[in-house]
Amino acid sequence: MSRVFGYRAFGGPEVQFYFDRPDPQPGDGEILIRVRAAGVARLDHLLRSGLVRALNGHLPFPQVMGMEAAGDVLRVGAGVTDIAVGDAVFGFALGGAGTYAETTLLPAANAARKPEALPYEWAATIPVSGTTALDGLDRLNLPEGSTLLVNGVGGSTGQVTAQLARARGLTVIGTGSDSKRAVAEALGVSFVSYSAGDVPGQTRDLAPAGVDGLIDLVGGDSLRSVAALVKDARQLVSAADATVSELGGEYLPRRLDRASLETVAALMVDGTIDPHITRTFTFDRSAAALATVETGHTAGKLVIAVSP
Repeated sequence: MSRVFGYRAFGGPEVQFYFDRPDPQPGDGEILIRVRAAGVARLDHLLRSGLVRALNGHLPFPQVMGMEAAGDVLRVGAGVTDIAVGDAVFGFALGGAGTYAETTLLPAANAARKPEALPYEWAATIPVSGTTALDGLDRLNLPEGSTLLVNGVGGSTGQVTAQLARARGLTVIGTGSDSKRAVAEALGVSFVSYSAGDVPGQTRDLAPAGVDGLIDLVGGDSLRSVAALVKDARQLVSAADATVSELGGEYLPRRLDRASLETVAALMVDGTIDPHITRTFTFDRSAAALATVETGHTAGKLVIAVSP
């Protein structure tokens, strides 16, 4: 048996609770891991709230929170030949297995070995935050010297996007709340404050001719306010709002594969990317970790240390 943190129905924090479940058995192509660290993502509370039921509306309750994990392999399923018991790994928990859990399943194809130099906590930030940034920049494929606007630069994905973009020789403009200005500017970002109002006007002051690419991590009205700033709408991608297609852009296609995980891990090891973990919570404070992210004001990444 292992302890997990999840929710009994779609709703707010009142539906969350801890419960015990038998250790899941790895099927074909799966691995069972002891979770050392779990990343806390905005998607976690959206799934619990029932706002993205295309992803979890078909799953039975109770559901387990989380999609990002790093840990040690306890068992491997049939067909898994490239990951072995005892390996330190990280990856995506798909199909509802969850990661706010003492043990969980990862598809081997969506997991990678953890480099020895990479802490478990850092590895646990890669599956959602790290690879979203990689996917966005690879999709735009902007040449060196181009100007990129990151809408929502202060969060974990935004900060990784900014670091990777700067490493690729891009000029980065980023929007966010004033509380995230210092962190963004330390990364070399030209910061545009939501609080100061007229976000499009502030951005035009920095890029009078518009921007060459736009990665949106917020969606909704915030996306619509800045969408016209990109010179070519085909260079607009959103990881937060599928209606971006109405603006001529594209909902970001996601690669959840091992190669992407390994790419981001290598960039962390060589110092190109720092996930900026601002706080680590113990497993018994999972609700507090999620509540902190749910405010929308978190700068950087939060992690749950499940099994130290």
